[in-house]
Amino acid sequence: MQKPLTCVEICAGAGGQALGLAMAGFVHVALVEYEEEYCQTLRDNRPEWNVICADVHDFDGRPYKGVDLLAGGVPCPPFSVAGKQLGADDERDLFPEAIRLIGEIRPRAVMLENVRGFLSPEFDEYRERIFNEIRALGYDPQIKLLNASDFGVPQLRPRIVIIAIRNDQNRSFSYPESFTEPAPTVGDTLYDLMKANGWIGAKKWAKGANRIAPTLVGGSKKHGGPDLGPTRARKAWAELGVDGCGIANEAPAEDFEGMPRLTSRMMARLQGFPDTWTFGKKKTCACRMIGNAFPPPVARAVGIKLKECLQNERTDLGCQIQLSQEAI
Repeated sequence: MQKPLTCVEICAGAGGQALGLAMAGFVHVALVEYEEEYCQTLRDNRPEWNVICADVHDFDGRPYKGVDLLAGGVPCPPFSVAGKQLGADDERDLFPEAIRLIGEIRPRAVMLENVRGFLSPEFDEYRERIFNEIRALGYDPQIKLLNASDFGVPQLRPRIVIIAIRNDQNRSFSYPESFTEPAPTVGDTLYDLMKANGWIGAKKWAKGANRIAPTLVGGSKKHGGPDLGPTRARKAWAELGVDGCGIANEAPAEDFEGMPRLTSRMMARLQGFPDTWTFGKKKTCACRMIGNAFPPPVARAVGIKLKECLQNERTDLGCQIQLSQEAI
């Protein structure tokens, strides 16, 4: 029987990537997250996880040397339009810390996700520098843009995923293929939640919400309350019959008229979280957690491919050891 694959995750957020990797079969030995409310969310949903509420700058990876996977969703503002795309000049850039931890932990594989902006031409030099530093540590990095909607998530959410396999593993990694079935529409996904309070217009609304959602946004901790993003994003939501100017506390009432607002639970479902995953009692914070999350189904799909790669290597090594012993 094969031992479970182990994982250390940094910048764990509300647990989207961690949940997906756990669904793929990885066992987390440590999750590092800076914000206390996020840490509490992780503990509430997975009491068995070893959640370390600390700044990743202060996290020592050496006690975890030899785990199978180092994963993380390093902050996206340095490479996002909303974050002014300052890249390496942004104090929130944690790629250097990720590289430090690769050297300290020496995992068999690395998985890092970020926004599509990381592929922008202005970051070509920075991206190559990061990859060269990873190569210098003995890893083979590759990068691919994955769309959440290709993996059953009812949302347009492109994210880049960097995978680096340690050179001595002698295995090549292949990214997951898109699902054959299209992602469900917003209407199909949220119909039962919209009619939870008996809204008589829910069926008509669901029929009109016949596409996937635009990318959910989490917003900044320092600015604004919960909503669905800037003017262009709100316009896209309006085309789906959703008022993006705020977030509702509950589903529409029976006699509601007009465009409904999403609840945080609806947002979470659009991200691919199970309905059992909780985000605390503060709506603004919950929406920020959800909007900034990596969709669990995408993490699961990548995790399954990583598991295949790493377990195949582990099996081959086991065969080599057995053959050597027989030879003796």
